[in-house]
Amino acid sequence: MKPKALALPEFVALCAMLTAVIAFSIDAMLPTLPSIAADLSPDNINNAQLVLTAFVLGMGIGTLVAGPLSDGIGRKVTITGGLILYIAMAFWAMRAQSLEELLIARVLQGIGAAGPRTVTLAMIRDLYEGRRMAQVVSFVMTVFVIFPSFAPSIGAAIIATTGTWRGIFAAFVLFGAIVLVWFNLRQPETLAPEKRQPLSVQALWSAFREVLSNRMVLLYIVVMTLGFGQLFAFLSSLQQIYADVYGRGEHFHFYFLVTGLLASAGTILNASLVVKIGMRRLAIAAFGGQAVLSLVLLLGTLTGLMPQALDFPLFFFWSFTLFAMAGLTLGNLNALALQPLGHIAGMASSTVGAISTVAAVPIAIATGLAFNGTTIPMMLACVVCSGIAFFLMRLSRDIDPTPKTSVSPAD
Repeated sequence: MKPKALALPEFVALCAMLTAVIAFSIDAMLPTLPSIAADLSPDNINNAQLVLTAFVLGMGIGTLVAGPLSDGIGRKVTITGGLILYIAMAFWAMRAQSLEELLIARVLQGIGAAGPRTVTLAMIRDLYEGRRMAQVVSFVMTVFVIFPSFAPSIGAAIIATTGTWRGIFAAFVLFGAIVLVWFNLRQPETLAPEKRQPLSVQALWSAFREVLSNRMVLLYIVVMTLGFGQLFAFLSSLQQIYADVYGRGEHFHFYFLVTGLLASAGTILNASLVVKIGMRRLAIAAFGGQAVLSLVLLLGTLTGLMPQALDFPLFFFWSFTLFAMAGLTLGNLNALALQPLGHIAGMASSTVGAISTVAAVPIAIATGLAFNGTTIPMMLACVVCSGIAFFLMRLSRDIDPTPKTSVSPAD
């Protein structure tokens, strides 16, 4: 007998808020980076980008343990603990007096945010299955995809109201507290005590070894790392590019909103294309197209052949394609990686997510710190990441030409 669930509209709204913690904590920070740089790192303004990648690093670390922890002690206490850590670290970040202090707080905040992000999907799985589960996840993901588009505008409004970058962390405290209270007042525990699994370091290590010993899974993890790496690098550099390269920093949040809303079509389109084309073919096409487009724009910039009138419109279009590529690839890659690991799906999901996220951080940091007042470092990173991902996905067809899935075709 399944645990009692909230009415579907409230449950979907609550799950969407829980998963939105990640998007809010990353994208709403974008308008604050110039102020943080001026206050805490005036000698090297590129270092302010580390505020984003530090959070992503913590999120990756937290992802590794949040899922298995919730299997052992329950969904509710794991999500609650994560939210409490998230709120406490947001409060610490709000009062940070140095960039180093702020970065430590952000890593720990990311670890806390991994709880609600990771365990929410497990909670949905506890209550629903089959098509009903797919429907609920679709509702939640629709909100999750759209919300990041508005986050920078929300961040800009908060800064305008409070007059300081510290105001955004006060908003994180408030947002986390609202979600925490709502969740604990309304959502019952979904994992019955008799269904819980003891948290075992040996089991975690066994799953970790199995994931890394599977050649196909390892290949997909590398491709996911490249996809996440260029996406996180793009987010880290984007505000500086709009402000320093194109002189449009004041309207950055508006352009981000439009780009995000347009690119959300990639996630929606994927739902229909993946059935007709297949997960792997779709990823190959998306990475190949992104590599070619990025290379063309990079060469146009390096050679000076890019018409000045088309410079910003083409960059805006390129930004849209990069977001859309993420919607067409990352979810499919995760599904492909987990296909042969169904017997350890929970731990495998945490392991795959953690490795690909943490390994993407050095790519994002290197690209962000290389910002030199042009789009060249960012576009070069996309050429390399998308190009390697394209060839690896082509290679996967030779290693495993006929992967099986009961959900949708892989090829």
